[in-house]
Amino acid sequence: MKVTTLLRLSVAVAAITIVMKTAAWWITGSVGLLSDALESFVNLASALFALAMVTIAARPADQDHPFGHTKAEYFSSAFEGLMIAAAAIAIVWSALQRFTNLKPLEGVGIGLGLTVASSVLNGLLAHRMMAASRQHRSIALEADARHLYTDVWTSAGVVVGVALVQLTGWLWLDPVVAICVAANIIREGARVVWGSVDGLMDKAVEPEVQASIDRTLARFAESSVRFDDMVTRRAGSRRFLDVHMHVPASWTLGRAAALRGEVEQALMDEVAGLRASIQLLPSNVEPQFNAVQATP
Repeated sequence: MKVTTLLRLSVAVAAITIVMKTAAWWITGSVGLLSDALESFVNLASALFALAMVTIAARPADQDHPFGHTKAEYFSSAFEGLMIAAAAIAIVWSALQRFTNLKPLEGVGIGLGLTVASSVLNGLLAHRMMAASRQHRSIALEADARHLYTDVWTSAGVVVGVALVQLTGWLWLDPVVAICVAANIIREGARVVWGSVDGLMDKAVEPEVQASIDRTLARFAESSVRFDDMVTRRAGSRRFLDVHMHVPASWTLGRAAALRGEVEQALMDEVAGLRASIQLLPSNVEPQFNAVQATP
């Protein structure tokens, strides 16, 4: 399933769960269930923004963006993290207000039933989105899936908390559960934002991708051909590789270029979304630019 299709499905599910969780809060009057409903509004806003960013990321390279637009996905995950933080602040505020005006809960059975049903929807969608995020290497899809998983655990905690309020009569437990929900989603929000910032720093490719690259280059390396000065980076779903290929000085340019073409094709076949840039050098020549040391 395409990334955009899954994000559209996420928008639809978020809208459905908003209705269900808001109804659960309205029926019971539980501030814990209110916190759960507020997080669903964040799900909706995040899914809409992620859909917009993924659409931009899919645009082909152009004159102003010769390496493509794939980094747009990182803005999606950063936005999602900030939205999570905003929801947490709203939840804490509501919980603190409830401490000064404790109220008994009503219609708990119906409210919890609606919450559990919405959590099942979110859990199924999150599982599908997480699997697709690994397949497409989409950080926007992964961020949305992680947020949905957080929502599922949040709902589980709220259900337990509200059930305990009903069983024990401890009305103060309802706002305490809401504050715990806020703390949990702040933790997840920080994780999502850090993943976005980390991605914008041009990190090297994942270990499994590096291993695939190494295996492919090893197939072509021999006594007269060697590879060195490898540099990799990732940007959204794209991966980039720069490497030097040393060949005997006696080779013709045509022979060396033909081998380079074979290596590039093999790399692209092995690693989806990879852009490989291979510089040809005679075996007795070493580049000097890598010897330059960065100054503090």
